[in-house]
This record gives sequence, structure tokens and C-alpha cells, in this order.
Amino acid sequence: HGERGSATVLTVAATGVVVTVCAAALVVTGIVRDVHRAGSAADLAVLAAAAPMVVGAAPDCAAARRVAAANGATLTSCQGEDGAAVVVSVSITRRTGAGWLRGPTAAVGRARAGLVDYG
Repeated sequence: HGERGSATVLTVAATGVVVTVCAAALVVTGIVRDVHRAGSAADLAVLAAAAPMVVGAAPDCAAARRVAAANGATLTSCQGEDGAAVVVSVSITRRTGAGWLRGPTAAVGRARAGLVDYG
């Protein structure tokens, strides 16, 4: 009679562990997704900013801002480097859960594009 009900306790404990691991996996998956979204938004924004440089014009940070916004990001920095390159940074605000499920509140992406001198 002393071990009666012990399987129920073990089952409840095992279920709690599985639920905790699944919740943590979902948090990590969301963070990875948002980091990749921020990186992609930065890549596209820097290409938009660098496009006018092909014909000798200045980087177009307004175009970078529009492209970042179209990808769900906010342009946080857009700087030309000696007329040969441009660097942009973007930020994506993350929707987070409560308590330990929150994770970081923002994902940041940074990209650089410029001209190549073949000559």
C-alpha cells in the first residue's frame, strides 16, 4: 500500500518537465526568427540606401527607412563611409510573453554595402 499513487506523481512531474522544455523551445525559436528578420531587413535596407551610390550620388537613407518599415523594422542608423560604403542598423520590437518566457524585447540587425573598385 505504501507505493500506491506514486505513478501519478511521476507522471505529473514528467508532464511539467515536458511543458517547461517546450515553452523554452518556443521562446528560443521566436528569438531566432526575430534575429533573422532583423538581419534580412537590414540587408534590404542597406541595398536600398546604397543603390544611388552606383551613379556617384549620396546614400539614400530615406529609401532605407521605407524598406526597413516595409519589413517590420525601424531604421536606427544610416551612415555613409567615405562615399564608398553605407552602414545601416535596424531594430525590430519583439512581442514577448510574461515572466521568464519574455526574452529580449528587441532584435537588432546591421548591414554594410558599398562599391567595389575593380580597376
